[in-house]
Amino acid sequence: MKDMADPDLDVPLAELIVCPHCDAAYNLQVPDIGDKAICQRCKAVLIAPLHKAGLKIIALSLATFVLIIGAAFFPFLNIDAAGNRNSASVIDAALAFSSGPLLLLALATAGLILFVPLIRVVLTLYVLVPIVLDLPPARHAMRAFRLSEALRPWSMAEIFALGCAVALVKVADLATVGFGPAFWMFGGLVVLIVAQDSFLCRWSVWNSLEHPKKS
Repeated sequence: MKDMADPDLDVPLAELIVCPHCDAAYNLQVPDIGDKAICQRCKAVLIAPLHKAGLKIIALSLATFVLIIGAAFFPFLNIDAAGNRNSASVIDAALAFSSGPLLLLALATAGLILFVPLIRVVLTLYVLVPIVLDLPPARHAMRAFRLSEALRPWSMAEIFALGCAVALVKVADLATVGFGPAFWMFGGLVVLIVAQDSFLCRWSVWNSLEHPKKS
């Protein structure tokens, strides 16, 4: 790791980088592969290029896409209480609130835990596949990546999985609870989302979009 240098007064804007967290400006210094450029003020990671990171992110995005689709329709939980056994998928749980004034709650639940992560996966693939293949960026790729980053705080598949795990501790005293395939898929999503975020160097993506290679 290395701290970024304070900016010179006569440096062009193209040779500066601004920390997205604390707005500190520095001279642009691209670190070596596997190294990181760190903000001196808030210690945020500004640049973190990795070897073949694009391929890894694409592979993780495809795996995430498959897990999200499967987790939406496979049984999430199997509950056995007083001889009554029932299983429900995530879609079933969301549709349980689809009547009357709770319709908005159902749409918000399905959107935050399924549709927003799915949209981010599609946008990530749309942006990164041409870059990894050394092709010109896809049309409106900058807008797509900006939208993906804007949706990142609202992608809550992993929050849903952790919340369910906490809730099951209380439900276990009232009924016998079994985990369906979708539960383990959400568990896998947590790992994949964290891994994808660790591989993604946002500065590298923006730099590739702003300075595309000629086909």
